Amino acid sequence: MAESEGRALPPRSAKTQLRVGRLVKAHGLKGALKLELYTDDPEGRFTPGATFTLQVPESSPWHGKPLIVREFKWMNSHPVAFFEDVEDRTAAESLVRAILWIDQDAEASPAEDDAWFDHQLVGLEVVREGSSIGRVIRVDHLPAQDLLVVRTATGAEILVPFVKAIVPEVDPVAGRVVVTPPAGLFEDLPEDEPVAPTPNPDVAED
Repeated sequence: MAESEGRALPPRSAKTQLRVGRLVKAHGLKGALKLELYTDDPEGRFTPGATFTLQVPESSPWHGKPLIVREFKWMNSHPVAFFEDVEDRTAAESLVRAILWIDQDAEASPAEDDAWFDHQLVGLEVVREGSSIGRVIRVDHLPAQDLLVVRTATGAEILVPFVKAIVPEVDPVAGRVVVTPPAGLFEDLPEDEPVAPTPNPDVAED
């Protein structure tokens, strides 16, 4: 699950990395952090002692360090976690925007039927109306939504919102995703054709 230009790269691992959450805001004075969850099993993922690798800028004091869960709870319907060595609000604020990753066996499957790991998506052929228009080269994870980055035959990189309305079919076994993009998302590049002038009804023809 990779991010690129302008964002820190996910931590390197010999195993496939699974993104499970993002730290969005310090909560209170004792080091708690509110979470944005990317998992359907937060209680199972954030058990005491669970260890995450961090996606943070290289300038962060947390770069290259693991983050270990001390406690997970719900506060006013918001998921909140406490971590080892994060004892106060200042320490918590230094972790805001960090993305949490765990090692995942490549053979494992996501819990949801309509969920895929990045390694299952990268390299898939992108098909529109029965024709191949490019390949998925990476997946960008933004706070609002995930994006498939598609490289077309012309070398252009198109950002495709990874939502069912635009990507209705994902078939890793067949090696393809089907897209139904809105007008303007992908632009065909046919040869320019001359456009006939529109007749002016007020001008009489000879």
